[in-house]
Amino acid sequence: MKVTLRIWRQAKQDAQGRMVSYPLDGVSEDMSFLEMLDLLNEHLTKQNEEPVAFDHDCREGICGACGVVINGIAHGGEHTTTCQLHMRSFADNATIDIEPWQAGPFPVIKDLVVDRTALDRIIQAGGFISANTGSAPDAHAVPAPKRESDKAFDAATCIGCGACVAACPNGSAMLFTSAKITHLAMLPQGQPERYSRVKGMIAQHDEEGFGGCTNIGECSEVCPKGIPMETISQLNRDLISSLFKGTGK
Repeated sequence: MKVTLRIWRQAKQDAQGRMVSYPLDGVSEDMSFLEMLDLLNEHLTKQNEEPVAFDHDCREGICGACGVVINGIAHGGEHTTTCQLHMRSFADNATIDIEPWQAGPFPVIKDLVVDRTALDRIIQAGGFISANTGSAPDAHAVPAPKRESDKAFDAATCIGCGACVAACPNGSAMLFTSAKITHLAMLPQGQPERYSRVKGMIAQHDEEGFGGCTNIGECSEVCPKGIPMETISQLNRDLISSLFKGTGK
């Protein structure tokens, strides 16, 4: 199959970027989207042109490093990662727009690569628990109710790719932040810092320049792991509780 790729090219962070068109032939419908980009870069290298820079790592839908906006949709579809998107999803002779995450806190490093360390700083502001040193306790030593543990595991599936930010009209990272907060808030081990955690992580979220959540829901629609909007509700409940003597769930 043949495709025309319109790709955002930007040499460095403070350089002027632009969309550049590349016709590409010999694309197999069984290729993943990243394999298709590899094929493009092979052609560009043979022509002594600068290959397109893009993030990738596991290529198994686990790490989230591969995130780009494809035809206006983060990762190119609902509940998938870019590396798990295949070229059979596109028609022959299709024109495909490929852009980096568009958000102020995600500055472009080069081409499709953005700096997502703002998400790391949100986690550093409270995404941890107190733990005594020593040998690991038995797995059943601290019982957790099934309802709460299920919610914790659902939230823990977040891979921190940033698709929620790219999809949100406000550029909010609230789905990501709420997933990290809910993951720990539902478990007994997360209780000592529960309310200082939510205040610290929200403060860091805002300091990084992410927008506010207005419950549009685009974040959850594109989330590769399907993190539900209910995690944001849990974050809001914990934030309100933190203002009243640090009690309540």
